[in-house]
Amino acid sequence: MDPETGLDAPRNVGVNKKTIVRISADELSGKQVLDAHGLVVSAGFIDLHQHGQDFDSQRVKALDGVTTALEMEIGKPDVESFLKAKAGHSLINYGTTASHVAARSLAFGTSIPEGSILPKAGPATDEHATPQQLEKIEDRLRRELDAGALGIGMGIQYTPGATRLEVIRMFRLAAQRRLPVYTHIRSAGRIEPGSSIESISEVIGAAAVTGASLHIVHINSSCAADGLECLALVAGARARGLDVTTEAYPYEAGMTYINSALFNPGWQQKFDISYQDLMMPESGERLTKERFEELHNSSQPRWVIMFSNKMEIVDAEIPNPLVMIASDGDQGHPRNAGTFSRILARYVRSQGSLTLMDALRKMSLMPAECLERSTPAGRKKGRLQEGADADIIVFDPQTISDRSTYQKPMEPSVGVQYLVVGGTIVVREGKVASDVFPGEALLGPGKP
Repeated sequence: MDPETGLDAPRNVGVNKKTIVRISADELSGKQVLDAHGLVVSAGFIDLHQHGQDFDSQRVKALDGVTTALEMEIGKPDVESFLKAKAGHSLINYGTTASHVAARSLAFGTSIPEGSILPKAGPATDEHATPQQLEKIEDRLRRELDAGALGIGMGIQYTPGATRLEVIRMFRLAAQRRLPVYTHIRSAGRIEPGSSIESISEVIGAAAVTGASLHIVHINSSCAADGLECLALVAGARARGLDVTTEAYPYEAGMTYINSALFNPGWQQKFDISYQDLMMPESGERLTKERFEELHNSSQPRWVIMFSNKMEIVDAEIPNPLVMIASDGDQGHPRNAGTFSRILARYVRSQGSLTLMDALRKMSLMPAECLERSTPAGRKKGRLQEGADADIIVFDPQTISDRSTYQKPMEPSVGVQYLVVGGTIVVREGKVASDVFPGEALLGPGKP
């Protein structure tokens, strides 16, 4: 099945080295033959929003059908060191944006804790940048783009001190490099000023006045009850020629760092939740005011799960033709292991709100087209066609399903029989292969 061409028929697929070289109704011969009778063969899924880049996370991503998982929302704090550490050690393909949050922290003389992507709430997140600091931020981002970043990642809600002008300047830099901005919008909820509607309008406006391409991450959690209204804003921007895209994940709860600026005073009113709606992922502990204050004031980054949405709203957003699928995955939340299989089990097989072809489009072709803004390599991803990269999933449409829960977030999905990354089999008969690391970096144009 290939959403771009509409191919939906029994075919043999021939792979040579890292490339799909033949798709034919005729019999093909090869050194290895995988039996896919009764199964669906399609391009591997592309996750544009994957924080967990450790091997355990990659393993559950592979069993969820993902062949490429990228850190695009916030970006890694140091592009060069991230790419160097991953080279030759990655099960699936990887890449990152340049982190505005990290560049801002450096300009304020603040470091980001090891293993984290966000600083603790404080001056580097809450204060306005001086003209000199803005120049430092831009200089750092230029170097990160030169190192191979795929765009600029902005977690504006985590840097509330960033002025509207600072945001526009970052978009302007991206436009100069002809690269996209991936952004977590400034705020959420219905309270004005600072509503989801206002925050979506801010980044659409920044894209309009600078010419930068814009990708709005997890519109489901950023807009919550107003998700459909926010999607209407995206549709309106696109209808008027702006390059704006968005994504969602199929869960009612989000997850973030509890000591981040997202929990600055006023968060309860903004998100219309309280302490009991926060849960520690490792223990299931529901928080009290005292426990929240202890964790929020700590210098150590700790994940917390936020129950801030409703499934009926998410279920209405996922089928929207503008929404592609991305997990926002990391250990501690079931979306890390189950997002893509959950789409097939819940929306295709159970609810029938998506056709199988439309679901595959949302998980392969649409994110690949998004990547084309950043790298020519995107043109060979997300397609099951001759000449495309041999990133392929083979799954059983009747049994594929997520098994991860809030209690067991790393429980792997079932139903993926084979997964091929760059021509190498990484999942065979539902089991991850050992000692194979075919994943390669996707690089922006700054890296020769």
